[in-house]
Amino acid sequence: MCGIAGIIHRGKSSNVGSEMTAMLAALKHRGPDSSGFAVYGEPKSGHYLMRIKVAEQEDMGKGHGIMKLMEERTGEVDKLLLEYGANIKEQDKPTPYALRYVIQHDGDTEGMVRRLEEIDGVEILSLGSGLELIKDLGDATVVSEQYGLGTFEGTHAIGHTRMATESDVDIRSAHPYWAFPYSDISVVHNGQITNYWTMRREMERMGHRFMSDCDSELLAVYTAHNLANGWKLEDSLKQSVDEIDGVFTYLIATRDELGMAKDSMAAKPLVLFEGDNLIAMASEEVAIRSIIPQEIDTYDPYDEEVRVWKT
Repeated sequence: MCGIAGIIHRGKSSNVGSEMTAMLAALKHRGPDSSGFAVYGEPKSGHYLMRIKVAEQEDMGKGHGIMKLMEERTGEVDKLLLEYGANIKEQDKPTPYALRYVIQHDGDTEGMVRRLEEIDGVEILSLGSGLELIKDLGDATVVSEQYGLGTFEGTHAIGHTRMATESDVDIRSAHPYWAFPYSDISVVHNGQITNYWTMRREMERMGHRFMSDCDSELLAVYTAHNLANGWKLEDSLKQSVDEIDGVFTYLIATRDELGMAKDSMAAKPLVLFEGDNLIAMASEEVAIRSIIPQEIDTYDPYDEEVRVWKT
């Protein structure tokens, strides 16, 4: 059992970091193992935001050696960025093992990203002009405070609280997932995909790369592939309901859109509120009410329902 949540503001920015923290905190009982946020700020022309990790949280108990190793890995990242002509505008380190970069780059960004992923112990969590993906072990309040999300201004966000079922309790297996190496696409998912390996092998034959064995990552890669080939997000979501087997509800975000899809059995819950300027959705209504105190009307999307909203 996991919890998912999404929020999108139309025509304005809001403190989506604080809002998503409150929504996920209300879903803590659905998954205490890890929490994750995909938050979308206002894009800056020519700038990329990159979130990476150079170790797992559990590695922090391994003494001085891991600190030295993380410094070496960070040095390799910086060196490779410069090799590809990237201008490092900002570098922050919210935790010893997680880094945030703001870079300018107009060269072979995909090639650069693939080279970065080849550095031993380094994993890119997200890359985009608006997307910042943060995930770690612990509940939403702890992770949000750790990464300073309480003041994050943006237009939309998705989030996830995880109870591990079929993969490890580590940052790599936590949601949301970014669609490597495509910018600004993220996904959260509650359910099980039964034809995961068949679909994954098909994606791999087309040249796509997977960073984990979690079935949820397939949804991000599948969507990114379709969008890269000229599909609209709504069409991709509808096709996924036909092609992907299992029991699932998922939310997917792009630079300026938020979408949802449910499978044909609609067994995994989702509650939706749609106002004039605010749309919010979550596994349980309590999460929506954590950010909307007044009386509201909500509804449960039906089986095979697909919806898309733009900022």
